[in-house]
Amino acid sequence: MKVVITGASGFLGQNIIENLQKQTIKIIGIERKLLYGDPQRLADKLSGADVVINLAGAPIIKRWTSKNKAIIYNSRVLTTKNITKAINSLPKEMQPKTFVSASAVGIYREGLAHDETSSRFANHFAARVTDDWEDALVDLPDTIRQVIFRIGVVLGKDSQFIQRVLPIFKMGLGGRIGNGKQPFPFIHVHDLVQAFVEAVTDERYLGIYNLVAPQQIDNKTFTQILAKKMNRPAVLPVPAIALKLAFGKASTLILKNPVVLPKRLQMQNFPYRHPTLESCLDQIFD
Repeated sequence: MKVVITGASGFLGQNIIENLQKQTIKIIGIERKLLYGDPQRLADKLSGADVVINLAGAPIIKRWTSKNKAIIYNSRVLTTKNITKAINSLPKEMQPKTFVSASAVGIYREGLAHDETSSRFANHFAARVTDDWEDALVDLPDTIRQVIFRIGVVLGKDSQFIQRVLPIFKMGLGGRIGNGKQPFPFIHVHDLVQAFVEAVTDERYLGIYNLVAPQQIDNKTFTQILAKKMNRPAVLPVPAIALKLAFGKASTLILKNPVVLPKRLQMQNFPYRHPTLESCLDQIFD
């Protein structure tokens, strides 16, 4: 089997590739510049692939200046449109059979509970980007099985989120963010990788999935459990105003989150290794 992957050098890409390589699957990474460049060269890279995994996307939690908005949008929407065009330019027999794409739970409106049937989307920049990102796949041929994973906060020893918060908690400066009541939809990287790997080979996977753990917790609960695990206090809340000053409108992604339910994964009896936050942190620290 031949798998072509974008975002291959990122944290998620590296973990997915490591797992696929154990199964003697041939992996071809597409460099970022090729996603914006010569469409014929991109088509040549995609030609003959059995599966395309699309993980390309610049970090979204940064100030949404005009420049950053363009980078965020193009890194997801424009690149995916270019991939779709390149696939459509190929002879049918050389087109991939499966397309697996990352997406984000930030598409959902805060303050509500969402399974995969929900169309109650948020009205901020990140949600509009995510909606357009997914819509960029609508022109793929019907013969290609499409899987879209809307991903929550990724936890793991080397995940960006954990690398950011651990030093703060080690210094005893950790605490809830804002009022701490906002939901905290999360997924351990091991379970994320398992979902992507299963989607590559298991034809039951089709359409949109919420890639989050089944446990429902809020930000305050997360900080309390993490602090207890590290034997550190968690008494210094991060004021909402501080995040708004640091990230501007992007602070919405930290201060206001949706409740996200992994209904379809549970219906397919997905084998979570880390279904709870406690299990995730045990793996990270032990």
